[in-house]
Amino acid sequence: MIQIKNIEKNYGPLHVLKGINAHINRGEIVAVVGPSGAGKTTLLQIVGTLEKADAGSVTIDSIEISRLKEKELAAFRNHHIGFVFQFHQLLPEFSALENVMIPALIQKKRISESEKRAKEILEFLNLSNRINHKPAQLSGGEKQRVAVARALVNHPDVILADEPSGSLDSQNKIELHKLFFDLRKEFNQTFVIVTHDENLAKMADRIIQMKDGLIILPEENLL
Repeated sequence: MIQIKNIEKNYGPLHVLKGINAHINRGEIVAVVGPSGAGKTTLLQIVGTLEKADAGSVTIDSIEISRLKEKELAAFRNHHIGFVFQFHQLLPEFSALENVMIPALIQKKRISESEKRAKEILEFLNLSNRINHKPAQLSGGEKQRVAVARALVNHPDVILADEPSGSLDSQNKIELHKLFFDLRKEFNQTFVIVTHDENLAKMADRIIQMKDGLIILPEENLL
């Protein structure tokens, strides 16, 4: 599903990724762990086409993304990848429903179709009674579930999550972690989750551990 080969990334003299190799299977939930500065978020951004690697390649569902031009990358990202961030990144002036609809509208789907799909996902996430609320009117857990709904609206193949439970209290963390597995069961999506949360990492199908820009788990645990 996702093939990562010899990825390197530099920011000036700082060598952030030093030759990353990994394979992630379709429908797998993988946790990427390691200390701050290990390169976890940079790797996630490269897989998500938000950053370009200096060397190496990433192939998602047989498409080598490094060969795509900017417009092709944007279209690929919109169709195939969903993002969940630590601080949800919801637009404060829009309702929960409108926030979820945005990726579908960017994909030029009809408003009626986008609204129907967004409502279906929000209902699945037990947010039907909150669809007209703006982010300031939602709890932290509700905001993050809206962010998950937004990530799901275009039926992406891959969900990339960067510290998704980092800003949540213990109960909301547990609910969000369970939600990822419910979503995998319902939609068979692939999840790559950068996390410092040991409980979430232990729940994953597999752990990729990074340190100093390298994957430090034995190779047989990665492929």
